[in-house]
Amino acid sequence: MTASAHAPAGGVIRVSRRVMNLSNFLHQAARRYPDDVGFVWGEATWTWAELNARVNAMAAALAAKGVRKGDRILVQSKNSNQMFESMFACFRLGAVWVPTNFRQTPSEVAYLAQSSGASGMICHNEFPEHVTAVREAAPTIRFVVSIGASEFGEDYDGLVARHAGEIAPLEAVEHDDPCWFFFTSGTTGRPKAAVLTHGQMAFVVTNHLCDLMPGTTHQDASLVVAPLSHGAGVHQLAQVARGVKTVLLASDRFDVDEAWRLVEQWRITNLFTVPTIVKLLTEHPAVDAYDHSSLRYVIYAGAPMYREDQKYALKKLGKVLVQYFGLGEVTGNITVLPPALHEPEDGPGVKVGTCGYERTGMQVSIQDEQGRELAAGETGEICVCGPAVFAGYYDNPEANAKAFRDGWFRTGDLGHVDEEGYLYITGRASDMYISGGSNVYPREIEEKMLTHPAIAEVAILGVPDRTWGEIGVAVCVLRPQASLSERELLAWMEGKVARYKLPKRVFFWEALPKSAYGKITKKDIRAELEARGCLPLDQPAQASA
Repeated sequence: MTASAHAPAGGVIRVSRRVMNLSNFLHQAARRYPDDVGFVWGEATWTWAELNARVNAMAAALAAKGVRKGDRILVQSKNSNQMFESMFACFRLGAVWVPTNFRQTPSEVAYLAQSSGASGMICHNEFPEHVTAVREAAPTIRFVVSIGASEFGEDYDGLVARHAGEIAPLEAVEHDDPCWFFFTSGTTGRPKAAVLTHGQMAFVVTNHLCDLMPGTTHQDASLVVAPLSHGAGVHQLAQVARGVKTVLLASDRFDVDEAWRLVEQWRITNLFTVPTIVKLLTEHPAVDAYDHSSLRYVIYAGAPMYREDQKYALKKLGKVLVQYFGLGEVTGNITVLPPALHEPEDGPGVKVGTCGYERTGMQVSIQDEQGRELAAGETGEICVCGPAVFAGYYDNPEANAKAFRDGWFRTGDLGHVDEEGYLYITGRASDMYISGGSNVYPREIEEKMLTHPAIAEVAILGVPDRTWGEIGVAVCVLRPQASLSERELLAWMEGKVARYKLPKRVFFWEALPKSAYGKITKKDIRAELEARGCLPLDQPAQASA
């Protein structure tokens, strides 16, 4: 893209904004700390100099295959050093990194290849069916690189060895040049590619270090317990910017004992995860078996943490919890609740249920359906503006038209702010249901249910009802050895919330379905209720199913 300038009204000259290529973060770390360990996976370690050399070699290999600025490279891989490197290799060339959720099916990944217009693919050797599906659906794919030996593509490490010592120059990029297609989870349809740019992500990295992990230096260490394809990848990019070593679990299977062992071994100071994983980490016996005193920041996002789980985690870990609220489209940068505001007990001045205040440089507006800003305490849609907001969905003008209004990005989440500007999330707009003409926000009832000593997890959905329009159905998971009936739970809930908010039925399951990122997925719960014959509701409350 060539630089241009013009003079709008007022005589202000605006020029194209060249920015740092994000791959330069790795080059900077290698220059400052060449012999420090930058990456750990199992028994293997790589210094910053070694990582940088491998990225240079892979970038040269991709360039030799014709990859140029703006090309999209699909990456289907479990967490690995090669996947981590591929991000920087793509950035270096000005190409767009297009990571998938590796647990997606071949047909789902084929759709991502097709919709992104990918011209190349890097794929772990355990996914040959995905390669076949991608090649059939996306004829634009010119080559496939295999992580590990396979029959479907050239070996990644072999290419690195062949191009060892080569240096691909940093491609010049401007603020709005795309670097990453961040696919949404597709909760309301097929996934959409949120376009993240070099300029936007430079702000995001700065903001993460400012608001989530202040004081982070190259002496810190970060544990990865989530797929690098999404939020964990953004988090690790911020680590590289400060020369922080990244430590991976040995396999893609989440092992709580291994996680705590690695915290002790590498003196982990920060990790990024979701509330359900924090719950698993803190309720497992291993939390008491290993030294975790090095932890300063346990950052959770993806969903608010239920207050009872929050209290328990604080008692186990101390005041190290950091919550942020934000979608992939805003790369997590909407609000922050720092450690100082995470109190282990309720009391005067404790803001229970808030996800914090606006991130530095970001602005939140609670709006009604017409786009009017609502007063403090009034519930509406959470809208946001600021440098962390994405450039829009790739090749999807209809979705862009729905997502933006008067320059505000519409999150689809409902909430309110208090007089001090602290945000409280009520739930997804799609989660709210109307019973007898009154709005019901499931999260409020879920919070109350989780204070029952027998309840470990709960999800409440609105379902059709002939009399009331919609009513609630709760699906609960009990704690080990706990016993509780539907009637007992509903009786216990009497007086804790208004009667119209009480679910009509309660079902008890051994587990709730979750996404690859640890989030409870209500659309899957609804499908499972239907599959089990629990929906539609046409009988009065009886014994639990």
